[in-house]
Amino acid sequence: MSAGEDTSHILSGLTSQLSDRDPDETAEWIESFDDLVDSRGTERAQYIVRSLLQRAGAQSVGVPMVTTTDYVNTIPVDQEPEFPGDEETERRYRAWMRWNAAMLVHRAQRPDIGVGGHISTYAGAATLYEVGYNHFFRGKDHPGGGDQVFFQGHASPGMYARAFMEGRLTEEDLDGFRQEKSREGHALPSYPHPRSMPEFWEFPTVSMGIGPANAIYQAQLNRYVHNRGIKDTSDQHVWAFLGDGEMDEPESRGFLQLAANEKLDNLTFVINCNLQRLDGPVRGNGKIMQELEAFFRGAGWHVIKVTWGREWDDLLDKDRDGALVDIMNSTLDGDYQTYKAESGGFVREHFFGKTPQTKEMVADMTDEQIWNLKRGGHDYHKVYAAYDAATKFKGKPTVVLAQTVKGYGLGTHFEGRNATHQMKKLTLQDLKDFRDHLRIPISDEQLEADPYRPPYYHPGADAPEIKYMMERRAALGGSVPERRTEHKQLHLPGDKAYEVARRGSGKQQAATTMAFVRLLKDLMRDKEFGARVVPIIPDEARTFGMDSFFPTAKIYNPKGQNYLSVDRDLVLAYKESPQGQILHTGINEAGSTAAFTAVGSSYATHGEPLVPIYIFYSMFGFQRTGDFFWAAADQMARGFVIGATAGRTTLTGEGLQHADGQSPILASTNPAVVTYDPAYGYEIGHIMRSGLERMYGGNHPDPNVMYYLTVYNEPIVQPAEPEELDVEGIVKGIYLLAPAKIDGPRTQLLASGVAVPWALEAQQLLADDWGVSADVWSVTSWNELRRDGLAAEEDAFLNPGSEPRKPFVAQQLEGATGPIVAVSDYMAAVPDQIRQYLPNEFATLGADGFGFSDTRAAARRFFKIDSHSIVVRALQMLARRGEVDANMAKDAFEKYRLMDVNAGTSGNAGGDS
Repeated sequence: MSAGEDTSHILSGLTSQLSDRDPDETAEWIESFDDLVDSRGTERAQYIVRSLLQRAGAQSVGVPMVTTTDYVNTIPVDQEPEFPGDEETERRYRAWMRWNAAMLVHRAQRPDIGVGGHISTYAGAATLYEVGYNHFFRGKDHPGGGDQVFFQGHASPGMYARAFMEGRLTEEDLDGFRQEKSREGHALPSYPHPRSMPEFWEFPTVSMGIGPANAIYQAQLNRYVHNRGIKDTSDQHVWAFLGDGEMDEPESRGFLQLAANEKLDNLTFVINCNLQRLDGPVRGNGKIMQELEAFFRGAGWHVIKVTWGREWDDLLDKDRDGALVDIMNSTLDGDYQTYKAESGGFVREHFFGKTPQTKEMVADMTDEQIWNLKRGGHDYHKVYAAYDAATKFKGKPTVVLAQTVKGYGLGTHFEGRNATHQMKKLTLQDLKDFRDHLRIPISDEQLEADPYRPPYYHPGADAPEIKYMMERRAALGGSVPERRTEHKQLHLPGDKAYEVARRGSGKQQAATTMAFVRLLKDLMRDKEFGARVVPIIPDEARTFGMDSFFPTAKIYNPKGQNYLSVDRDLVLAYKESPQGQILHTGINEAGSTAAFTAVGSSYATHGEPLVPIYIFYSMFGFQRTGDFFWAAADQMARGFVIGATAGRTTLTGEGLQHADGQSPILASTNPAVVTYDPAYGYEIGHIMRSGLERMYGGNHPDPNVMYYLTVYNEPIVQPAEPEELDVEGIVKGIYLLAPAKIDGPRTQLLASGVAVPWALEAQQLLADDWGVSADVWSVTSWNELRRDGLAAEEDAFLNPGSEPRKPFVAQQLEGATGPIVAVSDYMAAVPDQIRQYLPNEFATLGADGFGFSDTRAAARRFFKIDSHSIVVRALQMLARRGEVDANMAKDAFEKYRLMDVNAGTSGNAGGDS
């Protein structure tokens, strides 16, 4: 049923397709039910109705599934728990916070600053947060370990305002809002950004849709570490505060089934249903709360609606014929928004005036009383009842749908207006009206003295309200949000774990994907370290050769394996377990990245370091989920992401949308991603070891990074680690792999990943066919070489009197003569990143354009990146320099039939795709 259609109005939705053949009998049944509610209460009535529905099913009486309920509160008045706090005291300091939050944004918009901010989101959501702060959100010092709270990004001024009231921030800090460099030391980022404020924020949420996804996978991680015996998280809860407009993002809804399937009753979504998105109504012609109720209930969630405040209770109690509820059901969201932008008289005429019964219902109420009929999300009692029920409900995750007004209390210029999200400041009259509404003890003279800098308000730490507030937080375990990075020391594996990588593959062929998997298996066998590794795999484990992990490490499933596995008799049987180590996320790269983020930041959220190793189809990494990786960087997640089946030409047969020729460039845009394109297993071993030391060794100044390794599915003989290997060169990005074997005109061949064998073949062809001497360099990271080069340039710029540092790539190739040909299985921009740091003449061969289905050799010949193309390009450059005969390049071009895609020989068949 679509929200807004007649069939979605619940009073008619169940009976509209049927005729009432005996209205008198129907009335008797309804009267009997009403008597049951009056005499025994709603809880008993609920049980009777559920019993009747169950019996109806057993008797084959067709009853449709009720996906939406009336547009009223889910929790009946007689089932509401008693509010445990001092509501008036809480209201007073909530008013101070609302004032300070608005002033923080208003002051940041003064003419000489003008950095913006959002006033209206927190104004409408303050009650939702304060009920949580005062009674539910548990801090890090709580005996249960504390909750994880994902705050709605645009509401951040409210969190800063509370931190100011708690003494965690000063007025000078508030005035540093959105001025992170110009007010360094007293600066606040615009939104929840842990990287910008690493002791305060835990979770970045303002990139719409990622907060909901990450909250679900955080709740899953809590259960995962509990089931595996790493930490007791049974008393920890995950809260995610979201906007109703945000729920249009596919990521916001796309993971709901995971939370339901795994029965994550440690998770509560609170959706601030102010009925508005950034430009206008979320569903002007519909009802977003009803739509979300149906969607969440259909996904297997427990749904609690907080629609109306307590002022409506008496009216609803009088609504014996359902006329008021019918109007509530049929009124469109666009009209509800308009009502809050008008007046009590307007609501009387246009809402209650729709039927004689409802008009008479409010006849003895003044327009002011009608105007003060609150939405449920602004009522402490209703919100408390919802949160209490959510935290006590077992077996399902819960969503609280709370109806609010955007810009609540800010005055007629803000409340419910389409433009309210973009409004940054208040007029002098707005300030006075807002002050009066909140009863803030600030005089007209103080406001008039400088309307751009109205004062913040704090009554002092000794005020009874502040003492009460601090006592509540102390009882709940301290301040929220708070991020802590102290964690257990991780015992890193020793030399033995890397032996398999150093040995090579002997006479057998093995792709770098398989070389990586063999190394990973040994790392997971390490007695002290192995249990901390968390492999994360979408539905491609067999593609990556990781099905061998299933019987031993097992796939995490909190329900275990309750079916008879079809491959139970095989050595590599599919095995699920509550203690499983592998997070197998299905066909779900975005969910995998969310899982990676939760696991990779466990050192901070739980004080328990885990090492996520997310292995995925290379093309479906940074291209598909780049925004998730950006949020992971903001959350300072640590771990390894492995782009398997990499390269534009290596993944034969799969074609355009599977051929990755650009991921290193995409990865380079994320400052927290350290990218490598290794050619051999021993290179992978040293890169992994260096990464573990950096991220988890405890001595690196910047451990909050993610290592991205591209690995391939083309089988080659993996060489054993050479003696006197330049390990520093591997880690920093380039080392001399194969010096020239003959004397002659000199060239330098730089290659990475799967292209290194082509460069070695080209070295042999240049020597045998043309008498040219070539050095072959393995470039393990074009990206890191460029970053180092840029850092050297910046260092020279900022230290004009000092001797400039040479970039590492220039140091390595110092004395290496002749032109350079750089090649990889990626677009030319990847190797071209280092061109400016080398004095040599430089040429790049790249696989630019779309990929396609063909053999490796044909594809490489088409893109002119194969061994023969390298030879011809080197000869062309040498000929221009006069170091070889001018016709030599032309002869080579014809000899190797460079324009014939069927003449290519670089690459072999085989390798799973």
